[in-house]
Amino acid sequence: MANGSRQAAWEFFGTELKRHREEAGLTQAELGYRVFVSGGYIGQFEQAIRRPQLDVAQRIDDLLQTGGFFERTWRKLIKDEPYTEYFAHAAELERLATEICEYAPTVIPGLLQTREYARAMFLAGNPLAAEGYIEELVKGRIDRTQLLKDATRPVYWVVLHETVLRIPVGSTAIMALQLDHLATLMRERKVLLQVLPFTAGAHPVMGKMMWHMEFEDAPPTVYTEAVYSGNLLDEPAVVKRIRSSYDLIRAAALSPEASLTLINAAAEDHRRCASSI
Repeated sequence: MANGSRQAAWEFFGTELKRHREEAGLTQAELGYRVFVSGGYIGQFEQAIRRPQLDVAQRIDDLLQTGGFFERTWRKLIKDEPYTEYFAHAAELERLATEICEYAPTVIPGLLQTREYARAMFLAGNPLAAEGYIEELVKGRIDRTQLLKDATRPVYWVVLHETVLRIPVGSTAIMALQLDHLATLMRERKVLLQVLPFTAGAHPVMGKMMWHMEFEDAPPTVYTEAVYSGNLLDEPAVVKRIRSSYDLIRAAALSPEASLTLINAAAEDHRRCASSI
C-alpha cells in the first residue's frame, strides 16, 4: 500500500472512530478517560495525526461495541507497513515531525544509511534469508532516507558515538563510502551532526539509542529501541527527562566542524585498510 493510500486508510479509521464516539454520546475527553489515553490523543487519532497502539484500538472496540472493527483495521494497516510492527508507529511519526534529535551509540541511523551499509546490516541479522527478502528490507530503509531530500524536511540533529565510525559494517570499503555520505549530508546542510568522542567518557543512557521528535500540533514523543522491540514514550515527565539526557550528550560532543574532521579522518582510515587487503 502506497503512503498516500495508507494515510487515506488511517483517515478513514479516524472518521469511523469519530462517528462511533458521537453515536455513543461521548466527548473525546470521555472516551479517552475510559480507554486510558487523553482526550487530545483521541482527537489526534480522529484526525489521523497519530496511530493508536493495538491495545488502545482493542479497548475502543470493547467500549464502543464495534465488533472488533478497529482492531481488524489496525492489524490490516500495520500488516501493510513496509517496517516491522514495533517500528511502524515511529516511521509514521517520523514523516510528521518538524524536528528530530537522535543519539546513535553503535549504528549509523537509518535516515543516514547508504544502500550498501543497510544491506550489510540486514545480512548480518538475516544471514540465511532469500535475496528478495533482503532487497525488500533495504528498499524500505532507503525509501525512508527520501525524507531528507524533501523541501519540508524536519530539522535533523544527530549525535553519533565515535564507536559508530569505527565499526566496519560490511567492509572497510563500505564504511569509507558511508562516512563520505555523512560528510556530504553535513556539507549540504541536510543534517546537523556531532560526534561524541571516546575521550568524553561516561555519559547519560550509555549504549542506548534515543530519538526525540517534535511536532507542529502534537506533544513531543521519544522512540527507543532494544532487541526486536521498540517503545514510543510520550508521558511528558519521561520525555522531558530524556530530552535533558540528549542535551547533556550534545554538550559533551565535538562541534560540527570538529566532528566533520573526525568523520573524514575515519573514512580515510577505512579506505587505507580497504586498499591494503
